[in-house]
Amino acid sequence: MNGAHSLVKTLLAAGVDTCFANPGTSEMHFVAALDQIPGMHCVLGLQENVVTGMADGYYRIARKPACTLLHCGPGLANGLANLHNARRARSGIVNIVGDQATYHRPYDAPLTADTDGLARTVSGWVHTSTQSAELGQDAAMAVRAASTFPGQVASLILPANVSWDEGGVVAQALPVPAPPAVDGHAIDEVAKVLRQAGGKALILLSGAAVFAPAQALVWRLAQASGAAVLAEYGASHLQRGQGRMALERVPYGMEAAIKTLAKFEHIILVGAKPPVGFFAYPGLPSTQYPDSAQLHVLTRPEQEPLTALQALVDALQAPQAAIPDAGPRPEGATGAPTPEGLARTVAALMPEGAIVSDESISYGRGFYPHTHAAPAHDWLHLAGGAIGDGMPVATGAAIGAGKQRRVINLQADGSAMYSLQSLWTQAREQLPVTTIVLNNSRYNILIGEYKGVGATPGATAMQMLDLGNPSIDWVKLAGGMGVEAERATSMEECARLMQASFAQPGPFLIELII
Repeated sequence: MNGAHSLVKTLLAAGVDTCFANPGTSEMHFVAALDQIPGMHCVLGLQENVVTGMADGYYRIARKPACTLLHCGPGLANGLANLHNARRARSGIVNIVGDQATYHRPYDAPLTADTDGLARTVSGWVHTSTQSAELGQDAAMAVRAASTFPGQVASLILPANVSWDEGGVVAQALPVPAPPAVDGHAIDEVAKVLRQAGGKALILLSGAAVFAPAQALVWRLAQASGAAVLAEYGASHLQRGQGRMALERVPYGMEAAIKTLAKFEHIILVGAKPPVGFFAYPGLPSTQYPDSAQLHVLTRPEQEPLTALQALVDALQAPQAAIPDAGPRPEGATGAPTPEGLARTVAALMPEGAIVSDESISYGRGFYPHTHAAPAHDWLHLAGGAIGDGMPVATGAAIGAGKQRRVINLQADGSAMYSLQSLWTQAREQLPVTTIVLNNSRYNILIGEYKGVGATPGATAMQMLDLGNPSIDWVKLAGGMGVEAERATSMEECARLMQASFAQPGPFLIELII
């Protein structure tokens, strides 16, 4: 048995049964092993940033890691942006990167790079295999690292000769360590704050704390104490709709965030970080909360929140309180497209259990208030700020759901151009993804950022933010990738196309002119 065979068999034994790949010469023995050993679902992405983004979306829905297969340091470099996003989303990924044979590295061949150094910028665990006999055990450690709560990128660097050399040994799956225990003192402290602070306290949620089981406990705490509840702006995955809390996020805009948080004297962090601005802005602080506010950590991101929240409910003797109905489902909008109209139409038409991959950027910042009464669904956000994750995350999420749930990708046009190759994979895999490209022919978010930092753009600067010369034809681009597509200029047209797409098993793209 060569090393590659032991790698594939070890991955399967550890429960990793999906591989998102864009391989090269150094990985050919691994590719051959994937062909020769049944059980691994192999998904080709036409660019590495699509591969890594798919693995991120897969984990968020399947709640278990897939593996990637990337080609040497340059291939890893192509996938770094969405690995950065995955790291921020705390997604578990076994990131396998082929590399030069160990004895070939000293010759400094053209693709030789500091693969280890690149991997460390986005990974919580990095290891380079050096012996075929050890590769199976290395893979088992990588899966354990990727699966450790709440999830992390585990990069396994695979020199070519470690794949092809004989002597591979299949390793058994390793036990995944339990999350660190919750500090009883932290529970006592937060209970005291909630008893005394009332509406001056904010419970700030992220990670698993924004999933439905945790929301049920947080709702009881809020009703018993009067505390406010928000989700962290960078929360990557919220469970929303009927039966869930009508959660809003801390605003993106610095001034709006400062205003929202100004009244709170205590901020209780449940899997969340203290809120800070995405960027520095002249004349504004880096932090969004008042200097006088006290921060209280109930759980760190690597701690499972349910146990702590239940203990807090018990400490406060918070009575049972069902999350109230969010009200009637909205009706679809009519007329010219608006952010509010699109949000209402999505809420009116989405199937039960849908998944929304939201990279609408500035256009979608007001979507939440209009979608609380939608059927129960999962809403996935760009967690790390590196644009180009909406399409790959939607693709991976559809695979993570076993093609059983409709995925709606709300996608800004500028960031869509970073990873439009995702459409080809959607067509090849026949995935139930409806992509709504929001075509305003510009990088609208950067126009807003110009104002935020106090810069004064002229004609040359504005040309660098304009996508309309020449215009990008998304219907033709989608068709060239094998995805059926149509253009809509009104909400009635958009609604008709959405409904039609939901009735078919494969992908569909709507170019919405906004």
